[in-house]
Amino acid sequence: MKQESKSSYFITGGAGFIGKHLVDHLLNDGNMVTVYDNLVSGKKEHFAYHLGKTNFRFVQADILDYPVLKESMKGHEIVWHLAGNTDIPTGNRVTDLDLNNCTVGTRNVLEAMRQNEVKNILFSSSATVYGDMPPIPLSESIGPLLPISLYGAGKLAGEGLISAYCHLFGMKARIFRFGNVVGAHMGHGVIYDFIQKLKKNPKELEILGDGNQEKNFFMVEDCIDGMFWAFHKADCQYDVFNLGCASSVKVKDIGKIVAEEMGLKNVTYKFTGGARGWPGDAPYVLFNVDKMKKLGWVASHTSSDAVHIATRRLLEPSNL
Repeated sequence: MKQESKSSYFITGGAGFIGKHLVDHLLNDGNMVTVYDNLVSGKKEHFAYHLGKTNFRFVQADILDYPVLKESMKGHEIVWHLAGNTDIPTGNRVTDLDLNNCTVGTRNVLEAMRQNEVKNILFSSSATVYGDMPPIPLSESIGPLLPISLYGAGKLAGEGLISAYCHLFGMKARIFRFGNVVGAHMGHGVIYDFIQKLKKNPKELEILGDGNQEKNFFMVEDCIDGMFWAFHKADCQYDVFNLGCASSVKVKDIGKIVAEEMGLKNVTYKFTGGARGWPGDAPYVLFNVDKMKKLGWVASHTSSDAVHIATRRLLEPSNL
């Protein structure tokens, strides 16, 4: 979705997988962009070719460093808050990881916005806020929300803080509960993991759980386009959107797709057993996306197609 007017964007976590695609999109449209990232999981090569451009700035710092965050945010109109922990299993072991990177970090972003009089925020939440739900399409109005991972709890706390700041201080927010976003330059996730495993052993693929975990997958281009669409089309102060596609795919089928795209035959699939891939893993993440449809937006690919496309892109050496 092309933008007619140019804006000044402050992107936390802008060196990550989604951030890389977002920064390219915004700069191609002529906007001013500041990437704020500590490079713990993000990569400088994701935006290195933008360094030196007059409409691009990079600040290597942490959202937990409030004085630097506040100073760096001055003069911006829109905050795109992507920063946070990306390793859910580790967050369940290091129990303050998501507290700091999701909850405290989001509070810092909001307070810096308040102090700098920045009124607009787009926030990357997650389907993990729904917790252990039954295998039915979940709508944004379902509740109560009872996360089963500390990552999900941190994202839900972030949603609550954003709601409070919007209602108290006149901010405007769009919160997006992502499905599994896939595409080139991913550095983690089930597709990435399966590719690495099959490169090491093309004859056997270990799949965590029983393989029947079923979830929503969608392309990173759709993710960015959907966020823009809701930001410009939804007329409200604060709202939450499921962002993904209406379809889903099982983990065992992802294994077969990856093997197929790698040209491998007669692969043996070894399951570790149980309904979950790891503690805190929700076996089913099925989306009701009617809210986005009512705004006039739908994803351009099914979950299965997205897995095929993302696998092909990840198999290109320049995209890992």
